[in-house]
Amino acid sequence: MLNIPVYIPPSCSDSSQGIALKQVAQRWRLTEQADLPEGLAVTMENNRLSVKDFANPKQQGVAVDFLSASSLYRQQHGGRKKEPLAKAVGLKGQDSLHVVDATPGLGRDAFVLVSLGCTVTLIERSPVVAALLDDGLKRLAQQNGDLAERFTLIHGDSISQMKENLVDVDVVYLDPMFPHRKKSALVKKEMRLFQQLLGADDDADELLAPAITLANKRVVVKRPAYAEPLAQREPDTAITSKKHRFDVYITHTH
Repeated sequence: MLNIPVYIPPSCSDSSQGIALKQVAQRWRLTEQADLPEGLAVTMENNRLSVKDFANPKQQGVAVDFLSASSLYRQQHGGRKKEPLAKAVGLKGQDSLHVVDATPGLGRDAFVLVSLGCTVTLIERSPVVAALLDDGLKRLAQQNGDLAERFTLIHGDSISQMKENLVDVDVVYLDPMFPHRKKSALVKKEMRLFQQLLGADDDADELLAPAITLANKRVVVKRPAYAEPLAQREPDTAITSKKHRFDVYITHTH
């Protein structure tokens, strides 16, 4: 993983934005930088913490936004019957499941699960992505405290956290980074930035075994439709959507 600095321009060093960025750097142990970055850096855009590629200054940064139009639309119009993810994790009736999202990314699928009544523990090893998630959760709490309270964010390695520190988990959700064929500009921007930021998910296969051990009910792995199963282990069942496949490993018999 790259060492991404927090860009604090001298002109805003003493402003509320500058102070907020300094607090981010201190909390997540990131380097402060006053010179204009030549590549990726953490900054503030539109009152949101974001990661921006300063080599492409016209391009907006990537932020966690649980209040985006697409997130809110999916929350309002998805519903359990329309969301393949709800079926994949085994949501029935008014069940409230404890889901561990061990590869949360920008938290979009986690937000859908929380909107459907789950409590979700996010585990993120990158301090930069953890900082973005934390910022998104803080802004969500200002608008919808009930939803925000259903999230827990852990900054750490998912494999060790699953092996050592978590209990009473119904479902583990995995969506490891995978090369995208889709040509959407948004996906390309986010995936390119995430691959720059995090590198390849070389240890993705290693997530499956501890996830199966931890989950009381099932493990769900999100894959592109063309991808092989994680760790070459065939799932018990699979649920397909237009873009993805959810491989489901039933664990309640172990």
